[in-house]
Amino acid sequence: MNRTKTELNEYKSLVGSEIGHSEWITISQKMIDDFCDVTGDYQFIHNDPKPSSIRNTLWWFNCTWVFNAFTNYKNVQRHYPIIAGHELVINYGLNRVRFLAPVPSGSRIRGRITLGKVEPRGENKILTENKIIVEIEDSEKPAMLGTWVTLLIKDEI
Repeated sequence: MNRTKTELNEYKSLVGSEIGHSEWITISQKMIDDFCDVTGDYQFIHNDPKPSSIRNTLWWFNCTWVFNAFTNYKNVQRHYPIIAGHELVINYGLNRVRFLAPVPSGSRIRGRITLGKVEPRGENKILTENKIIVEIEDSEKPAMLGTWVTLLIKDEI
């Protein structure tokens, strides 16, 4: 993975700015089915070929919730800069995540990242908070909003 490396002060100056976005990814029915296999969530809205409208639901299509879409965050991560000397990036958690819209099978999604916070944690670590939006192509409503927290660790530990 060839990511842009930047110095800490320059990185801090990016707070409030969009620092990257992924390419559009098509969420295929196979991806949804595979996610069902991994999670054990076989609710009919995900993989029943009968239109969901027959079952009196809001959705007339097979869909996945954004947990599936969000697991593709690595596609976003490789598109934003990192701090030179802190190439080890650990997923530290998620804050204030909201799933706003289902992602229909065949939809294209992408993630957008805005740097929200850069905070030193001791001598060798930096905590970042990144605001993430998962967009659905041609949809006014995003699939997900949240804050993705990462811990960047200095190489010399």
